[in-house]
Amino acid sequence: MSDESIANRIEKLVAEEHELRHREEADSHDADRLEADEERLQNVEVELDRCWDLLRQRRALRDAGSNPDTAHVRDAGTVERYLQ
Repeated sequence: MSDESIANRIEKLVAEEHELRHREEADSHDADRLEADEERLQNVEVELDRCWDLLRQRRALRDAGSNPDTAHVRDAGTVERYLQ
């Protein structure tokens, strides 16, 4: 996966995140739809974190003179435990 494809995935996820946040207001009267939106939003946020982590790994490897293609997608549990 190239940096460009990761960046494109991030852009798509950010657009979906914005749409979901916007829809939350409209769905506030429908508990089932609101719950579904909130669940999807959590999944999108985790996927965004994983994509950013992969992109950072690739950049760090490249900066260190290593092959960025050796970077790998880390599991959600690992990425979500990072201190921010």
